[in-house]
Amino acid sequence: MEVILLIASTVDGKIARNSSQFVNWTGKADKKYFVEQTKKAGVMIMGSKTYDTIGKPLPGRLNIVMTRDKSRQSDQDNLVFTDLSPALILEDLALRGYTSAALVGGATVNALFARDNLITQVHLTLVPKLFGSGLSIFAPPLELDLNLSFESSQDIEEGHLLLIYRVINP
Repeated sequence: MEVILLIASTVDGKIARNSSQFVNWTGKADKKYFVEQTKKAGVMIMGSKTYDTIGKPLPGRLNIVMTRDKSRQSDQDNLVFTDLSPALILEDLALRGYTSAALVGGATVNALFARDNLITQVHLTLVPKLFGSGLSIFAPPLELDLNLSFESSQDIEEGHLLLIYRVINP
């Protein structure tokens, strides 16, 4: 299963100022890329805080929301709330016929997938901003030693750099 960490970050490595900040600082080209990639994958995986900032399931793809809150239920075909582990989520998706998934945050969910070495690609939009403090790509405490192989880069919008890496598994 291809798992693409699809993330936008400030130059100082922050994905948001806090857990409730809506990602409205990344630019139109990054948002367009997000939509294209999540629809291409057919499924996006996120944490409950990320889902709550979006506010609704995004159409045209399966929205998987990781949560420990068993009271969260869905009556929509494209929205699933789950407390399954990352590996079991991917196993279930493979049984449904999916071959890739976009991992779209937040920091805790990113860390869970990284800890289990399940991320296969990183698509990082580096945004020309500095927050100074805020949420990092991965929630602490997490010690990682993932090696990345550079695949491509592109200036997608006035200094917004899209960097694509493949994760080299140890």
